Amino acid sequence: MGTGTSVGVPAIGCGCDVCQSDDPRNKRTRCSAIFGLENGNLLVDTPPDLRSQLIRERIGLVHAVMFTHDHADHIFGLDDLRLFPFYIGGPVPLYCQPQVERRIRHSFDYAFTQRPETHSGSRPQLEFATIDDSPFEVLGTTVIPIPMRHGPNCNVLGFRIGDIAYCTDTNGISAESLDRLRGLDTLVIDALRYTEHPTHFCIDEAIAVAREVKPRRTLLTHMAHEIDYATALRELPPGIEPAYDGLQIELVG
Repeated sequence: MGTGTSVGVPAIGCGCDVCQSDDPRNKRTRCSAIFGLENGNLLVDTPPDLRSQLIRERIGLVHAVMFTHDHADHIFGLDDLRLFPFYIGGPVPLYCQPQVERRIRHSFDYAFTQRPETHSGSRPQLEFATIDDSPFEVLGTTVIPIPMRHGPNCNVLGFRIGDIAYCTDTNGISAESLDRLRGLDTLVIDALRYTEHPTHFCIDEAIAVAREVKPRRTLLTHMAHEIDYATALRELPPGIEPAYDGLQIELVG
């Protein structure tokens, strides 16, 4: 649903060609994705742009959420989940690692107070489910976590469902995690810009991962305004292309 870096594209106050572009594929909200499963919609991350993304893509319900990590651009749309308990009949399940739960509880302390609600829906109704490196079940579907590094001080998770893997916000994937990415149809992977970055893959590094695990198709995400969609599409190797907001992928297997 979103393919942009933490500040989005266009960036506030920037007059570069990409930020001023009329190409809708250069309009990038903060990163998120959603899996339409047989038993419901499984959201990956709650970015600040979540409400507009769900409306834009006509996503009626979110039945569960799983989090890659605890950075602001991946959790600060959490309050937009407030409506869904009315529809699903209970709290929204949040699948995350303990450090993500701690950050959410701290940043959204009002959602976890013991004070009575002033009215129904005045705060989000949420229920945590702790995950680690082991496969887990959500909405009747098996999810395989992909442990990754996001700079020197942050561990993140990518997720594989069937033949699709979603791996944003990383600049390091271990050999064991790479093995979990083999046999894919589609790999969605972080590629911030053309030059190296201390916490994200650059385009060449993302290409190297794709060549290692050999998916049929690779989509680049978490892209900054240095990357023009049309130019990148023209210059990238066969089978590798930039993603864009609203891109839909068939989930098989």
